[in-house]
Amino acid sequence: MRSFGSDNNSGVHPLLLQAMIDANKDHAIGYGDDDWTREAEKAVKKLIGKEDIESFFIFNGTGANVIALQACTLPFHHIVCPSTAHIAVDECGAPVRFTGCALKEIATSDGKLTPGLVRPLLHGFGVEHHSQPKVIAISQTTEMGTAYTPREIKLLADLAHEHDMYLFVDGTRMANASAFLNVSVKEMTVDCGVDIFTFGGTKNGLMMGEVLVPLRKELAENLKYYRKQTTQLYSKMRFISAQFIPYFNEGVWLDNARRSNVSAQKLAAGMREAGVKLTQEVQSNAVFFILSEEKTDKLRERYFFYDWDAARNERRLVCSWDTTDEDIAGFISYLQSIV
Repeated sequence: MRSFGSDNNSGVHPLLLQAMIDANKDHAIGYGDDDWTREAEKAVKKLIGKEDIESFFIFNGTGANVIALQACTLPFHHIVCPSTAHIAVDECGAPVRFTGCALKEIATSDGKLTPGLVRPLLHGFGVEHHSQPKVIAISQTTEMGTAYTPREIKLLADLAHEHDMYLFVDGTRMANASAFLNVSVKEMTVDCGVDIFTFGGTKNGLMMGEVLVPLRKELAENLKYYRKQTTQLYSKMRFISAQFIPYFNEGVWLDNARRSNVSAQKLAAGMREAGVKLTQEVQSNAVFFILSEEKTDKLRERYFFYDWDAARNERRLVCSWDTTDEDIAGFISYLQSIV
C-alpha cells in the first residue's frame, strides 16, 4: 500500500536499518552505557555546535514531549500552546497527566504562536488562586505544516524569559523546517534562546527514536529520572542510538526532509492544477486542502489519508522520505478524474 496518510507509515531508511543490523552483534551494556550511544551523543553536539550539552534518546514523540515538560514544570504551572498542538490534541492527555499542569490553548489560523497571541495569557503571577504560566510550547514545524522562522522563535523565547518562563520546541519535524528555511538546527534553537527541544527521527526514516536536548543546565538535571519514570528508557538503547549516528553524521536527516518537502511541493502543484483549494502554505511535507465529502469518499477508495477539520471538509496529506514521483502522478491522475 502506498499512501499519503502520514510520514509514520513509511519504512526505515536503508542506512539506518543497516546501522541497527551492524549494532546487533556480541553483547553491549544496556540502558545507554554503550559505544553507539556515546557516538550518537557526539553527533548531536556536532549538529548544534554546542559541546556542553547532554542528549537523551527516547522511543517516540509523545514520550519526548512529556519528559521535556516534566523537566520544566511543577503541578501548579500551566503550559501555553496552540489549540492544534500535538500535546493538546494527539497525546491522549499525557502531558496533563504526567505534569499535573493545565494547558492554555490558543486558536491560530496557521498553527503558529506569536507574542501578541501569548501575552494576554501571561497574568496571575504570584497569585495562589491561578495556575502559574511557565512554558510556551511550540512545534517546528507546526501541525499545520508551517515553519517558524528563527526570528519568530527568538521573539517567543524573549517573551518567555521576560516572564521567567521556558520555551519548549517539539521538533518532531524540525528537519523539514530546516530544509524549507535553509537554516541550521543551531540557528533555530541555540541561537534563538530555546530552552529545551526535541529532534525527530521516527517520521523521517528511523524505525523508532527521538532525541531530547535540554539547553539549560537546570532542565537537564533530572531528565534521566523522568525518562525512566515515563517508561522511555530503552534497555537495548544501542538500537535507537545506532540509527542516529548515520542520521546526523551522514546528513540523512536533511536529505530525507528535503525529499519529503519537495514531494509535498510537487503534490501541491498538481492539486492546484486540478482546481483543488489548499488551505495552508506548503512549508514542509504536509498539504492541507478542501474537498467535499462525496469526492473525499471516492478518493479514499484508492488512497488512505486523514480528515483535519471535517466541519469544513479540510483534509491532510503527508509526504514521506520515500514518496516517489510515481506516487504523486498516480494520486494526481486519480484526483483529476474525481474533481
